[in-house]
Amino acid sequence: MIRILAVDDEKGILRLIKNALEKEGYEVTAVEHPDQVSRLALQDYQLILLDVMMPGKDGFTLCEEIRELTDCPILFLTAKTGEQDLMRGLGLGGDDYIAKPFGIGELRARVAAHLRRERREKKNAVSVGGISFHLKAKQAFYREKELELTKSEYAICEYLAMNHGQVFSKERIYEAVFGYDGDSDNSVITEHVKNIRAKLKRVHLDPVETVWGIGYRWKSEKDGH
Repeated sequence: MIRILAVDDEKGILRLIKNALEKEGYEVTAVEHPDQVSRLALQDYQLILLDVMMPGKDGFTLCEEIRELTDCPILFLTAKTGEQDLMRGLGLGGDDYIAKPFGIGELRARVAAHLRRERREKKNAVSVGGISFHLKAKQAFYREKELELTKSEYAICEYLAMNHGQVFSKERIYEAVFGYDGDSDNSVITEHVKNIRAKLKRVHLDPVETVWGIGYRWKSEKDGH
């Protein structure tokens, strides 16, 4: 199920958003206070709606804080539609604006459009646990910086990350990455995983877990990784 986060200090707006989008089959988390967002696993959401004018911490500040933690579309809800405001929000990582007051039809249509575009883009790039995998280029990025992985290391990471939460034996990983005709044996997977862990720990990431007696898994995003 597609999960959407809505942050607005007006309870009435949150009720409207929640009712409108849940009727479309989305799961909506409604948050009144911006400070509560830091306690959420932002990678679990496919789209975020942020009110701009909130007391204490406005939507622009919140967007800047969370953009490094998620690649999903961020849409601003705002009565401020001046060009300077629009440019500021987009420059901080926002994707679009929905002007207040807005109708239910417009809200549903804009949300659906961004989710469709996001699904199309994921054919080429997928984000798992904060790491962005560029599938065609065979490159991985964390916070917009490329991770220095070899071709084999990238292939192992991509395979595990695309199936995060599942456990795979060394034999299964070897076959998936090198094929049945590989010219080595599955013990190389142990060395590759060792090197992957060392490189990811340099950027304070530790997503590859050893499941003793079975193999490896990429920690599920629900585990907080």
